[in-house]
Amino acid sequence: MNPVDVNEQVMARRTKIVATLGPATDDPETLERLIRAGCDVVRVNFSHGSPDLHARRIKMVRAAARELDADIAVLADLAGPKIRIDHFKEGSVHLDVGQPFCLMASDNPPAGDDHGVGVSYLGLPQDVRIGSELMLDDGLIVLKVERIDGQNIHCTVVTGGRLSDRKGLNLRGGGLSIPGLAESDKADIERAAEWQVDFLAVSFPRNAEDLEHARTLLRQAGGQAAIVAKIERHEAIENLESVVEASDVVLVARGDLGVEIDEAELPGLQKRIIRTALEHNRAVITATQMMQSMVENPIPTRAEVLDVANAVIDGTDAVMLSAESAVGKHPVKVIEAMSRICQGAERHVEAHVPSRLLNVRAERIDQAIAMAAMMTANNLPVKAIIALTESGSTAQWLSRVRSPAPIIALSPNRATLRRTHLFQHVKPLFFPPLDASQETGASIARHALAHVLKAGLIAEGDRVLVTLGDQHGTAGGTNTLKIMTAGAPVE
Repeated sequence: MNPVDVNEQVMARRTKIVATLGPATDDPETLERLIRAGCDVVRVNFSHGSPDLHARRIKMVRAAARELDADIAVLADLAGPKIRIDHFKEGSVHLDVGQPFCLMASDNPPAGDDHGVGVSYLGLPQDVRIGSELMLDDGLIVLKVERIDGQNIHCTVVTGGRLSDRKGLNLRGGGLSIPGLAESDKADIERAAEWQVDFLAVSFPRNAEDLEHARTLLRQAGGQAAIVAKIERHEAIENLESVVEASDVVLVARGDLGVEIDEAELPGLQKRIIRTALEHNRAVITATQMMQSMVENPIPTRAEVLDVANAVIDGTDAVMLSAESAVGKHPVKVIEAMSRICQGAERHVEAHVPSRLLNVRAERIDQAIAMAAMMTANNLPVKAIIALTESGSTAQWLSRVRSPAPIIALSPNRATLRRTHLFQHVKPLFFPPLDASQETGASIARHALAHVLKAGLIAEGDRVLVTLGDQHGTAGGTNTLKIMTAGAPVE
């Protein structure tokens, strides 16, 4: 593979790519090639691997990012309260349609066999009723509840097949009363804070309170990561508006969500979740099996191409890879393929017409400046929008409205730059603090323009918009919009 310049890659593609780390990316050279191919955010899945392994992978990512001068963000994904069956005597059993099978919700169940198996959630007998359908192994095995005897749930196999140790369990239609955070999540939140990850994904939240609980634990541990709400439970759909409002980022987790609901409803729900996230000015990631065939194959299927493209057209900020990059045979090729598909889809989106307006009443000056900048960018030909930002909020608001001009986020804060790496059409660029004598509006704008010009992101003579505050380095201080020409003197 010929190395791809990271700056060129990001400027050419609006949609961001999240790649899950795993054994396939543990080689430092492979990880570097992954970043060069266009990976913007890496995901560390706490459901698999030890804390030492997670820490080692995060350290390796940050070393590679420093080497490439790329502010790659780290997303830590909590395991969450996923219900799993216990172990079998022989590691697995084959279940036939019509066969009776028992789930034993107890602390110390016997090893499973073809008559039944233990289940980790002791409250399951209270959450199901006769006729309930239980989906195991992402819906590949379906059991129908026939009767409940104390902690034993007697079922009939509706959809058979081979069932192995520790597979997940869902209730069709939702309704499980299991809490939003598992006990193991609390220790993982403390680790995430210690490792200073940029995003913390909360798995299986039911409501806004689950997200606020995770945020409180994270802040108490000293972490400042943005909270990602993974929409994968029926209850989260019922509370979608409040869940989105309580989050910083929304993730369409199509795996477990597709198990709990009728799969025919999933395409419409994906569009609804993306639309709701955008209406609340939240970043949104679309995930699960987007390029699943590339775990084995060097090219995607046409159906996968259309799946990724449709998410892009719907307005997602990012698309995510799971097994494809973590354990797949072609981790770099899948990033390259996904990048091409995103760019192809983006060419068919009417980028020159605003698809939505910023859903903000502009109660803050920096919000009003962002709105004014996007209105100007969509009516005046400009090559780029340069946003000086301390917290990243201005760049995020700018990215909510589709514009033909890329957004270049300048900040002296590396954590801010990493977070903006997730926002659609935003290119983060480190901008060192200025001397006190240089901190006036005109001089800040002049230095920022020269900095972006030197980085090769614009050319002399290009007209750009610049949003900034009077004092460089003040969070929420954006109060100025300038129309400037690169290389021209600034008054």
